Amino acid sequence: MFKLHIVDWSNRLIYQDHLERYFRIRHEIYVTGRKWQQIDRPIPFEIDAFDTRDAIYLLGIDGSGNIAGGSRLVPTTKPHLLSDVFPMLARGAPPRDADLYEWTRFFIAPSLRMTGRSSQAAGIVLCGLLEACLRLGISKLSVVCEDFWPARLEQLGWSVTRLGEVLDHPDGRIVALLIHVDADALQATRVAYGLRNTSALAGAGA
Repeated sequence: MFKLHIVDWSNRLIYQDHLERYFRIRHEIYVTGRKWQQIDRPIPFEIDAFDTRDAIYLLGIDGSGNIAGGSRLVPTTKPHLLSDVFPMLARGAPPRDADLYEWTRFFIAPSLRMTGRSSQAAGIVLCGLLEACLRLGISKLSVVCEDFWPARLEQLGWSVTRLGEVLDHPDGRIVALLIHVDADALQATRVAYGLRNTSALAGAGA
């Protein structure tokens, strides 16, 4: 269907057109679709303070060059959403570590979504996320997310720790999580979505 490409500062120019499309889709999903007014800007791109040279993008690109899905990783040793915007979601100080990255902006292109259940496209992005983390030496993820996500991830076999209480926010009820990344979670996610053991990453073997 599509593969996830790891895009960072070193190879960003190769993916310049894809990144532009990625930011446009983020605007369509989060600003136009979900009505996240706090990130609305007078341009049709959703770019925030954490889209810096330190960010790593996971771009799902199909055979026609379309953006099918995506995610973003930000090192927690740098400013990130939990530390700079929502520190109140973590009891005590938000966790930081060299092998801990913040996971944000997970999405699937609207045309690939399925009503009432998670699509296989979502499984590809989630598997690609875990594969990318294992390849990059990222052993933990933090995430600020809607309060339905902990149960969904636990059902997939992910190891999830809630860092604090749920917060009622203008854009929805949110919570901060710490996720442990390992091969068992990747295999369980492949099974849950009916995916074979073929890598979800571009340029990777089976």
